[in-house]
Amino acid sequence: MALSPHPARDYAAQPRLLLIAALAVPIGALGTVAALVLLTLIRFFTNLFFFQTVSIADQSPAAHTLGAWVIALPVIGGVIVGLMARFGTEKIRGHGIPEAIEAILFGKSRMSPKVALLKPLSSGIVIGSGGPFGAEGPIIMTGGAIGSLLGQRFHLSASERKTLLVAGATAGMTGVFGTPLAAVLLGVELLLFELRPRSLLPVAIACAVAGFTRPLLLEAGRLFPLETAPAGWPALASCVVAGVLAGLLSAGMSRALYAVEDLFHRLPLHWMWWPALGGLAVGLGGWWQPRAFGVGYDVIADLLNHRLLVGAALSLLAVKAAMWVVALGSGTSGGVLAPLLMIGAGLGLVLSPVLPGGDAALWPLVCMAAVLAGVLGAPLTATAFAFGLTGAGNALLPLLLACAVSHGVSVLLMRRSIMTERIARRGRHVYREYGVDPQERVHVGDVMTCVPQTVPACTALADVAEGWFGAAQVHRAFPVVAGDGRFVGMLDRDRLARGGTAALTAGDLFEGDDAAVALAGDTCRKAAQVMATTGLERLAVVDHPGTRRLVGLVSRSDLIKPAQMVHEEDDVRER
Repeated sequence: MALSPHPARDYAAQPRLLLIAALAVPIGALGTVAALVLLTLIRFFTNLFFFQTVSIADQSPAAHTLGAWVIALPVIGGVIVGLMARFGTEKIRGHGIPEAIEAILFGKSRMSPKVALLKPLSSGIVIGSGGPFGAEGPIIMTGGAIGSLLGQRFHLSASERKTLLVAGATAGMTGVFGTPLAAVLLGVELLLFELRPRSLLPVAIACAVAGFTRPLLLEAGRLFPLETAPAGWPALASCVVAGVLAGLLSAGMSRALYAVEDLFHRLPLHWMWWPALGGLAVGLGGWWQPRAFGVGYDVIADLLNHRLLVGAALSLLAVKAAMWVVALGSGTSGGVLAPLLMIGAGLGLVLSPVLPGGDAALWPLVCMAAVLAGVLGAPLTATAFAFGLTGAGNALLPLLLACAVSHGVSVLLMRRSIMTERIARRGRHVYREYGVDPQERVHVGDVMTCVPQTVPACTALADVAEGWFGAAQVHRAFPVVAGDGRFVGMLDRDRLARGGTAALTAGDLFEGDDAAVALAGDTCRKAAQVMATTGLERLAVVDHPGTRRLVGLVSRSDLIKPAQMVHEEDDVRER
């Protein structure tokens, strides 16, 4: 088998990677600025709605003195955001991550300036008026819009824009939470849909820059610092139990969310008014449990440190979960991570007295991450995120096991996660499994026809028409070769017809042509790309680009052979 003059590499080497990596630096800094703007907007609107003051001081909405009038605040916020979505852009609806995925997979990673401006503003209004959401979904959309707009400004390809979009999204998440490793993993597990240097390196650079920039603009340190004792061997079974229960809770909450969304779709009202109805449920829940309003980082800290009684925690979390499901199902704007962290930590608080093998502080942390893993379908992100938020090194092994179990339970119980269900309801399927392309593992030389039927270049066209394209011939095209075996071109019926009736030979039809070829050492994926870009159905395989001596022929039907190999590996059980 002849080898390619450009030997295969472990990774594709693209000089433009340097340009994309350089652009990731300002995107990382801008992502932190966007996080600062979003958090400032949330504080501003919280003070405006709940305390009727113009301030950006960090105050909990639970300290309000409005009484029953507080029920109206989320309704007002919902009306404002509904109007913004109706007359601004519908892209601000939802929690942000599905919209980012849809832009990446189906929108060529293009986002509009309206999203960059209106998403943080709408989320600030919703959360500031009491919405039970976090800042991560909005910052993913906002940071992603920044990266996408920069990519459009530099006239980059769709793949390069995707990298910058994800770089901006994950940089924003790093700015909000201070978890750069978890942000990179979020990009890999949820947004990039590939694991290649051309995308991973710029995303990692953007998150690193955001991590270094964050202490300059926002508070340094971890959001929920926590220490746990080393887990004993009984924790193995306890982590499995916690993971199973977290997976069941994740599946139940996801199903409840879309059941509520279906109910809203049946209402005889324009969707513009749905967030106001969702806001009514938020207002009623917050009137009963004031600490269920807003992001709730203080509640998460109390749950992790066992500063709430079990009964009080159960009541608060039941209200928070109901508010979150109804409000998000109404199509308002807000993130999902913070509510999931709170609900998961509450599950761990309830389980702490009965799970052996670790101290009481371990199980709220483990269940918090496990619920996140089950809902997002991203176990590595959830593990790294919980560690990054707390710094609890002794909890890494329990976190990993519980998140893996929860992910497995949710995969078995649910066809899709809440990250992809909304996209599927728009008629678009997202397949989230990664794997090496089978066409990348097989060479052209392994599937080609080694002794193809050829047409000598000196053959007259009349003879070619009769001898090669007669009624008994089944092939659609034939390689034309010179006397020394050099490939000249691929002759099909259309080219033969264009030759007319002149006294020409087969070789005369290719004067000045530089027909596309494949090498035996090329991968089937590369051959498929050449066929796709040239519109050819078969390629001549030559020994070297210089000599172009014909050694075989590969057709489109040959390129499905790697898929047959995968079928045998996956489905054929060996004795």
